[in-house]
Order: sequence, then structure tokens, then C-alpha cells
Amino acid sequence: MPLRTALRNPDIEAAVIKATSHDESYVDYRNAQRVFAWIRMSPAYLRSFVWALCMRLEKTRSWVVALKGLILMHGVFCCRVPAVQNMGRLPFDLSNFKDGHMNPVNAWGFNVFVRVYYAFLDQKSRFMFMDLQERKGRTKYSEEVPMLQELARLQKLQGLLDMLLQIKPQADGMNMGLILEAMDCIIIEIYDIYSRICNGIARVLMRIYSAGKVEAITALNVLQKATIQGDELSLYFELCRDIGVLNARECPKMEQIPEVDIREIECLINGVSNQKDNWVPQVDKAIIVRETRTVDKGNDSNGDLKTTITNNWEVFDDDLKKVNGETSSDDIGKMVVPYSASLTFPAVHVDGKNEGFPDLISFL
Repeated sequence: MPLRTALRNPDIEAAVIKATSHDESYVDYRNAQRVFAWIRMSPAYLRSFVWALCMRLEKTRSWVVALKGLILMHGVFCCRVPAVQNMGRLPFDLSNFKDGHMNPVNAWGFNVFVRVYYAFLDQKSRFMFMDLQERKGRTKYSEEVPMLQELARLQKLQGLLDMLLQIKPQADGMNMGLILEAMDCIIIEIYDIYSRICNGIARVLMRIYSAGKVEAITALNVLQKATIQGDELSLYFELCRDIGVLNARECPKMEQIPEVDIREIECLINGVSNQKDNWVPQVDKAIIVRETRTVDKGNDSNGDLKTTITNNWEVFDDDLKKVNGETSSDDIGKMVVPYSASLTFPAVHVDGKNEGFPDLISFL
């Protein structure tokens, strides 16, 4: 049976077309959720979905269709399906997307929005593949990750966070429903990545005195970068609130890395620290994305994100692990996540060429 015929699924194709319609005032949550349900059911449906979405996006010159396709792909990443991690790269290319229906003077902001959103998702897909290979390479799943590897992962996470902060309306006339829908998804992603950075820094700080100078220097760079990004995140959330992004309405304050932790690592690098036995990381709070729940919205499904601020660092990869005693938490509000099937986003910016990543043909 030819590959083209084997991949076709009329039901999935119809759902993809409806979920990526040209109507910029309407988002079809129902068909998006149908796609997510199929993909969670079987990896075979993932192949059919990828083929259908590629056919849809390769032909379009509409920013509306392109953006809806990216949001749909973003939701697929949240389905917790192992087969998604094997894609390696997005099987379509919107890096040079241009809308063919609008006046170029009015279209440039939408074109940029689609391109940067695509770039982020492409890098996220790359990392998911690399992260899977690294986990497979460990002899034991619970094996402690070498500190340099942990720090490299944090730097990649910080690079991806930089990419996320570029996804925003950059022209007049973009304050519309579909753009705000995409921004809601980006806010959720930012919270997840930021929590992973916080948790990774906690792990590093707990091991810093057993590290060498190279690790300490790299850790210092990570902490300094985290301080800069904390300020950038505050400005980003302020912008999102101003334009009406729902998930930015009740954003908790971004806690900065305490200066004492940065000074300690500087002293450690210079070999003059006298507090080795007593020093404990002083980070006050970490943002943790904990769980989702589903509520009804007419015929559609929305997920509410429960965001928790803890008074102590809390470390988790797949299972939560406590650090420095007990953790207390308070719900600080709910976020609207219409497209997300789950809220675990293993994501990171990866530099370099395409070597080592499967392409569409090998993935299918």
C-alpha cells in the first residue's frame, strides 16, 4: 500500500480542517479535543494527524490557518504520547511564512508572530527527541544526572525561554481573539519552563560544593541569566495583561535569585568561601505548575491550570521530590488552557544543525 494511502484517515483530516478554519473569530475546541483523544489512543493516529496537518499547512497562505495549525500542534505536544518525542523536528516549515491575502503593510506583524511561534515549537520538538535519547542512554532511570549535563539542560531551557519572550504582538491591530488564544498557550508554556529552570537551579545549588570550578562557573552564568530573565518575564506579563491575555491576569510575582546565592558561587570559584558547612540556598519561592482539571464549556472542553507558589524549592522531573523539608502551597488562581491536553512541556532551545534528528519520512 502506498505511503500516502496508508497515512490517510478521513475523520482526522476532517477534524484538522475544521480546527484550522479560515475564521479568525472562531476557535473550534471540539475538533481540537477530538484530535488529542485520537492521538492518545494510538500512535497510528499521530502519523495520520501529522500527514493531514502537513498537507494543510503546506498549501496555506493564510496566517489564520497557519496559527491555528501551530496551536493545534502545540496541544499535541501536551498529550504525553511517547511517539511525539520521536519526531525530532516539525515535519513542516513555516520559518519564511508570508500571508498571501492581506496587504503586506498590514500583514508583517502576523507573519512575524507565525514565524517565531513556529521556531519555538520546532526547537521544542528537537529537545523532546534529544531528551528522550539522553534518558534512554542512562543505565538506570533514577541515575543522577552529571552536573555539567544538568547545567547544559538549564542553559537550553533558558534559551527556549528567550524564544518564548519573542512571541508577542508587534504591530497595531493584533489585539484579537485568535492572537490572544495563542498567547494564553504561551503563558502556560512560560510557567512550565520557568518552573523547570527553578527546579534545575535548586538541584544544582544542592550539589554545588561537590562540583569543580568549571561546573561552578557555568552555574554562576545560569544564575546570572536567571536574574535577567526574571526582569524580562515581569515586563512580558505586564504587556500580556495590558492586551487582555486571560492567563496573565493573576500572574504571581517572579521571585529573583537571591544575591547571596550568586555571591556564594563567586566565592566558591575564587576559592575563598568559608561557609561550606552552613550554606543553604536562599531562594525563597519557586513557581510550580502542578495539575490541570477539566471543566465544561458548552460543548467544548477547557482545562484549568492550578499554579502553586511554594516557600521552599521543590524538585521534580516525572515524580515530585521534596528538598529542604516540607512544602506548603496555596492556590493563587486559575488559568484558562483551552488547547492543552496536559501541562507537561519538556522544552528547550537547541542550537546546531539538523544532523541526528529524524525527518518526516523516517518518523512516518
